[in-house]
Amino acid sequence: MIHVNPVTAAAVVASTAATDAVYIFFNAAVASRKRTLAASWSALWYLFAAFAVISYTGNAVYALFAAAGSFIGAYVSVGWLKQRGH
Repeated sequence: MIHVNPVTAAAVVASTAATDAVYIFFNAAVASRKRTLAASWSALWYLFAAFAVISYTGNAVYALFAAAGSFIGAYVSVGWLKQRGH
């Protein structure tokens, strides 16, 4: 049975969302202004980088929370940029 600590899961989601939001603002790929594409690539990136999450938590399930946070951060960030006309 897989045990997921809700506090750890929330922390993983929040930290990856924040990290990705910062990255998206800095990354030149945002220039395309395609929210879903940017968010999907970002989620995929965190799935590939999941070893960091696994290393810190010892539970691979948290990689899914990292991908969710990544998607949220990218989607919201690019949407915010679109609204501001950037």
